[in-house]
Amino acid sequence: MPDIADALSEDRHGTIIALEITAGAKTDSFPAGYNEWRKTIGCRVTAPASEGKANHAIITLISERLAVPATKVSIQSGATTSKKRVLVAGMSKPDLLDRLNGISGL
Repeated sequence: MPDIADALSEDRHGTIIALEITAGAKTDSFPAGYNEWRKTIGCRVTAPASEGKANHAIITLISERLAVPATKVSIQSGATTSKKRVLVAGMSKPDLLDRLNGISGL
């Protein structure tokens, strides 16, 4: 199993996840692998990368998979790119790492 902790960084508001997004995928998937070179976790959404649809789908998918309210998940940077930094507010890095390790896909 890869060390996905490098894709996570603590922030005063919670923990930030470095993501690599694939919009317009066949199925929604998070986590969808780990890129050890870029230190990013993969995220695939079926929504297209237009008019903020993919960003909304990313927030919804991550909140569902981590079992946190969608209001706790926000895109901090990369709103118009495939590389994003997403904040999970109120969750420590160890707690987020435990939840990610409990989800298949890595």
